[in-house]
Amino acid sequence: MSGFVFSEKPIEMVAGDGARLRGADGTEYLDFGASYACVPVGHGHSRVTDAVTTQLSDLTYVQASYPVAARTALYEQLAELAPGDVDKVWLCNSGTEANEAAMKFARSATGREKIVATKRGFHGRTMGALAMTWKKKYRAPFEPLAGGIEFVDYGDEAGLREAVDDETAAVFLEPVQGEGGIRPAPAGYLRAAREATEEAGAALVFDEVQTGVGRTGLLWASERAGVVPDVLTTAKGIANGLPLGATLCREWIADESGNHGSTFSGGPVVCAAASATLSAIQDENLAANANRVGAYLVQELRNADVDAREVRGLGLMIGVEVKRGANRLLRDLALEHDVLALPAGRTVVRFLPPLTVDREDADEAVAAMEAVT
Repeated sequence: MSGFVFSEKPIEMVAGDGARLRGADGTEYLDFGASYACVPVGHGHSRVTDAVTTQLSDLTYVQASYPVAARTALYEQLAELAPGDVDKVWLCNSGTEANEAAMKFARSATGREKIVATKRGFHGRTMGALAMTWKKKYRAPFEPLAGGIEFVDYGDEAGLREAVDDETAAVFLEPVQGEGGIRPAPAGYLRAAREATEEAGAALVFDEVQTGVGRTGLLWASERAGVVPDVLTTAKGIANGLPLGATLCREWIADESGNHGSTFSGGPVVCAAASATLSAIQDENLAANANRVGAYLVQELRNADVDAREVRGLGLMIGVEVKRGANRLLRDLALEHDVLALPAGRTVVRFLPPLTVDREDADEAVAAMEAVT
């Protein structure tokens, strides 16, 4: 083998259908990780497959300075779906690129350097996004990173207000912390961030890379708080497994965004996939399904014989804080019960299934959790 970045699991995948994956040995797995929330409409969704196939037959790639119908349609779709007037769209290839762009745009638009981010927060692995990512194990091997970052406790309104001043370019927040253990923002926290940034003339950036496109029961998790940011970043599930990220901005950010670019910004094939994915989420009411099935899953996990300290989350973004190592449980779930899930730190089992799952799928996941804890 020549790969060296990822530690490969002892399961080779060969096919997928809906919320199920099939291994090379024929074993069928319930995918309750969705490869880090990347397949919200499930594996092999015909609408996405047809859109990609059609676009491939017409045009695989042309650089973003040449208009193409698929990209233009996605620009318009994202502008319509964005919260409030956050309707200027920059397309890239991943969440970390979307956050890098947001960081650059905010610094350019404000003429300031300081970025306020949160402890336990995760914004990506490239050098700028990594600088805003709190966990030492991600940062240490690559330091020195970009400067001007100040970390505050997530959920602490007073600490956030104190940190945001007239030197602040932006505040970066996840409406629900993902890698940080599936921690929803406390009531009033996002509103406090909005007030603090407006008073200081800083940009408020919501990182919805993991929480967006219906994952938490609404199209955007920040909608629950009724707060409109200056910048919203999204990726992961936006193109149902194809690499795409987006940075959505208010006009005052976009007008002074500075010089930025990307060779593969908004390739036609991934744009076609994203438009089909977003349309499927809307037409099939998948955010509402995430809300219903997610609430049921949380209730069943709390009532089950599961050795857990806490079950928390929104929609189908759920964390089970367990009393022993999460990685051992994840191994047992996969190898003994054919259920795939994810860690969120050392003690949290994370469920991010396709938004198409039903109660029977939830029951299967709960039964597997009872068996391994």
